[in-house]
Amino acid sequence: MSVLEEMRIRSLGVIDDAVVELSPGFTAVTGETGAGKTMVVTSLGLLLGGRADPALVRIGAKAAVVEGRITVSPGDAAAVRAEEAGGEIEDGALIVSRTVSAEGRSRAHLGGRSVPVGVLTELADELVAVHGQTDQQGLLKPARQRQALDRYAGDAVDTPHAAYEAAFRRLRAVVTELDELTTRARERAQEADLLRFGLDEVAAVNPLPGEDTELATEAERLGHAEALASAAALAHTALAGDPEDPEGVDATTVVAAAGRSLDGVRAHDPALAGLADRIGEISILLADVAGELAGYSDQLDADPLRLAAVEERRAALTALTRKYGEDISAVLAWAEEGAARLTELEGDDDRIGELTAERDVLRGELSALGQALTDARTEAAARFAAAVTEELASLAMPHARVSFAIRQTEAPDEASGIDVGGRSVLYGPSGADEVELLLAPHPGAQPRPIAKGASGGELSRVMLAVEVVFAGSDPVPTYLFDEVDAGVGGKAAVEVGRRLAKLARSAQVVVVTHLPQVAAFADRQLLVEKTVDGSVTRSGVTVLEGEDRVRELSRMLAGQEDSETARAHAEELLETARVDG
Repeated sequence: MSVLEEMRIRSLGVIDDAVVELSPGFTAVTGETGAGKTMVVTSLGLLLGGRADPALVRIGAKAAVVEGRITVSPGDAAAVRAEEAGGEIEDGALIVSRTVSAEGRSRAHLGGRSVPVGVLTELADELVAVHGQTDQQGLLKPARQRQALDRYAGDAVDTPHAAYEAAFRRLRAVVTELDELTTRARERAQEADLLRFGLDEVAAVNPLPGEDTELATEAERLGHAEALASAAALAHTALAGDPEDPEGVDATTVVAAAGRSLDGVRAHDPALAGLADRIGEISILLADVAGELAGYSDQLDADPLRLAAVEERRAALTALTRKYGEDISAVLAWAEEGAARLTELEGDDDRIGELTAERDVLRGELSALGQALTDARTEAAARFAAAVTEELASLAMPHARVSFAIRQTEAPDEASGIDVGGRSVLYGPSGADEVELLLAPHPGAQPRPIAKGASGGELSRVMLAVEVVFAGSDPVPTYLFDEVDAGVGGKAAVEVGRRLAKLARSAQVVVVTHLPQVAAFADRQLLVEKTVDGSVTRSGVTVLEGEDRVRELSRMLAGQEDSETARAHAEELLETARVDG
């Protein structure tokens, strides 16, 4: 089991520099009002990911620092989470620290590794249950009461709840898509009409990939056919000569003559032989080009009808590129995407039918799972209420009765509800149940919500009873109670101390208290004292033993450390706690 062994607190509120040593069992933190007891709770809250308030930093200090040492065992959830975050565990101890600067910046470290504050919050879920006056206020909210009941029920609720949540999320997605399809039906029909018109235009022209580029090239050639033919003829004559002018000079004849002039001497010099070879290559190249120029002129089409057909086709393609893409490739891509989108739009009716059928199936599943949740909560509520009622009897509330009201709200129409218990009721992500914890403090009293039916002291005891019951079904290693005994006194205070001691048999319990009857049951009592300048230093947090503990209990009882009556009562409390605890 993980145990918080020690906390060092520096520059936090009234605490200058103090070390708080905690017991594995029951530790009571006491001290005069304003001495800084609640800073212990605040420190632990910071250590476990609580909100960083720069107002907590001691005046004149740059930052407040809280460091804790937690003993963990291999395989503990806290140890596993720390190792996942990269923290190191040395000799079974995990060091956690939190720093809050006066400017409000916050840093967290786990096992020597800097981590996001959220990691400490995750760790807190595995380590500590914190209860103070604000937590009691949280318990007054029905949503928190439902969560508490579900936590107590365990797998009986968790299993159908997981299936219910999955079905609920899918139903919301289906309903959202259905709403979109039905509310935007007109817009989607208009979009489909525009797509059909465009696709029909493209289909009527039936363009081919790259056709616009090929036609542009052909149009350029046809439009300048005469000039191209004349230029090709002149070039051919210059290269191959004019048959009608035997005396004319042409490039092929000149190059051939140059080659012949070197043939007789090429054998005497390799360099000259190389030049002769190159002249031979030129001669071959000239003959090839001359032949192609002759063929070009023969193939050149100067048909004006073909030119008119090309220009007409180009005009049709241009009409498409003005609307659907910068070139024919883009037009064809648009047509492919448009056809897919049109298929989707035309399938809306089928899709609406599919979604409607799925919605009805999901609503049926939610009805069955919602009924399963209600049944599981009702069964767990009876056990939970009986166990808490039994605990209250041990907390000087022998006639109090705790119960749960599990209700559902009628849906205004069938479409907005699910069927639970034969009625159409409203539902949410956690089912259809509204859960409220009720208390009847004495016989004859009508059960009322604990927010209205419990006094401050009674509410504190209900909270403690709930935690004692939870400790048997879903324990956490450490429980921290801040003034949870507020409004309690006399015999009831003794019983609170006894139940806290019982809780400490299976977990670490830390209690900030002003009641000597509670402190007497602690395995270790810590005294928080201010110095003359109003701060708490290392010497201001001490472990009380023997005579010192009797003296502090006397002060808590009577406000006087040396009162013989108070001392006798303090010793009696300690003896009672030793025998009964």
